[in-house]
Amino acid sequence: MKHACNHHNHAHTHEPNHSCVSLVPIFNHLEYDQMDEIMATAQSVTYKKGEIIYHAGDQADSLYIVSKGKIRIYRLSESGKEQLVRILNPGDFTGELALFRKDLHESYAEAMGETQVCMIKQSELQELLLKYPSISLKILSEFSNRLEQSEKQTTRFATEKAETRIALFLAECLSDDQSKEFVLPMSRKDLASYLGTSPETISRKLSDLEIQGYIKQKAHKKIEILDLDGLLMV
Repeated sequence: MKHACNHHNHAHTHEPNHSCVSLVPIFNHLEYDQMDEIMATAQSVTYKKGEIIYHAGDQADSLYIVSKGKIRIYRLSESGKEQLVRILNPGDFTGELALFRKDLHESYAEAMGETQVCMIKQSELQELLLKYPSISLKILSEFSNRLEQSEKQTTRFATEKAETRIALFLAECLSDDQSKEFVLPMSRKDLASYLGTSPETISRKLSDLEIQGYIKQKAHKKIEILDLDGLLMV
């Protein structure tokens, strides 16, 4: 997985029949006619805010590509506590395990606002993978990214205090364009779930980091990093 603050620079095309596949790194390296072939297999579905795209326990038989909106992927513990796994932005995908085996979803996928999704069935996608092996390599690359992020997150949960987890998350939200300001990609409730803490702790620690001069909290979930080196030492 890429970090939940991932910044997207996916190629865009103005041709509507490419609106889905052209966003996705696993497809956007293909020729136009090859992308047309993929789009011919894709079904576009729109979900309203709060709608569940799939539940844990549902049959995993499709690849879901976000073309508009956002999806939150989360799991529920046996006690019913929610753990946010990742947030998908346009160009991201989920359900990829269906490409390799018949399985059940282990998590839930929920639309965070009006969200448009392209669905490609397992059988059709497997044919495309055989025809265009480069797609498989791109998917493996995405798998390795998600595994690396998952391992990093597990390590942080085990070894870092909440304040450090929050500080590192904020530092990773900075884009490469030298801007020190960004918009938090999720609510404090989701951020708490993602970082394994409570919304109250998130609010308190953000205030502490502001008092210490590391960050400035602004309106509309904007955060400005004032002292990145100091933040990374928290």
